Amino acid sequence: MFAKKSKLLTGILAGVLALSLVGCGANPSTPAGQEKAEPVNLTGSGSSFVYPLFNQQIEEYRKSNPHITINYQSTGSGAGIKQVSEQTIDFGATDGPMTEDQQTAAKGGKILHIPLTLGAVAISYNLPNGPKELKIGPAVLADIFLGKITTWNDQRIATENPGVTLPDTKITVAHRSDGSGTTYIFSDYLTAVNPEWSSKVGKGTSLNWPAGIGGKGNAGVAGAITQTPGSIGYLELAYAIQNNLSYATLQNKEGKWVAPSLQSTSAAAAAATIPDDMRVSIVNAPGADAYPIAGFAWALVYQDQKDKAKGTALINFLNWAVTDGQNLSEKLHYAKLPASLVSRVETMLKSVTSQGQPLMK
Repeated sequence: MFAKKSKLLTGILAGVLALSLVGCGANPSTPAGQEKAEPVNLTGSGSSFVYPLFNQQIEEYRKSNPHITINYQSTGSGAGIKQVSEQTIDFGATDGPMTEDQQTAAKGGKILHIPLTLGAVAISYNLPNGPKELKIGPAVLADIFLGKITTWNDQRIATENPGVTLPDTKITVAHRSDGSGTTYIFSDYLTAVNPEWSSKVGKGTSLNWPAGIGGKGNAGVAGAITQTPGSIGYLELAYAIQNNLSYATLQNKEGKWVAPSLQSTSAAAAAATIPDDMRVSIVNAPGADAYPIAGFAWALVYQDQKDKAKGTALINFLNWAVTDGQNLSEKLHYAKLPASLVSRVETMLKSVTSQGQPLMK
């Protein structure tokens, strides 16, 4: 009789203990001494230049951090800057650095530029029955986009491509219709190498284009080139390769003809002096192996995070993206961040705070 009562009492006590654990929020499946991670949802927007890499990094990161959901929309750098400035998203991304006026107008205070990757802007073209490899020098490239060179068999193009048969086909310029960091990098290059472009058009994420048709995002420009025989446009190298588009070899600052690649993009970055705020241009870089139209893509992050949980999740993800996440770069045709720069980026991430406390230890 005593044994039966003892078993009954043990069962009641076990039931009370279980209810107490549930009432206290404990999770029987969570190992002792560990708290179950609370779900965090992050939203980001901006650069289409970085999207193929960033999207893969997000998917990979979630495998070991399933409680974190990151929704990144490829809206163009201009939209990313606008939305993060207005605090309608948790972070932005851009390939054209914010201006001082944009920084001042940001509603949440100081915005940090966190380098994510390096990429090349390819000059792609669609020339049926034409050569798959073309050389285009800086003066010729500028005059094509200024609308001054209008046919593919123009003597100036022919001179740079001796022995190549060029068709008498009209040139259609394809450019971005949205605010774009890829446009910034491309126009930054043309501004650096061509006085007429500099005075008439200049550089920026959005331009008054002298000629051509527009496409939204890198994908939109790739589509416009694909669908328009005789067209030429600029887009991130990954999009050119993914869409099986031909792209030109360009003449760099040293007078060498160089194609866009991981190696030539890294060579462009190697010659750059990168300031503490990380906002730097590497177009028309010195060096025999440097590709002339290359640039960084940055995440845009408020230094003071209002939401501690979101801020911590964001900083931890970005720290992973610039370290282990770089292993995804090369297969997607992006250059890895230099190791010397990664250590500086980690220091920058450690400066991000919430309520005065650093979010990354």
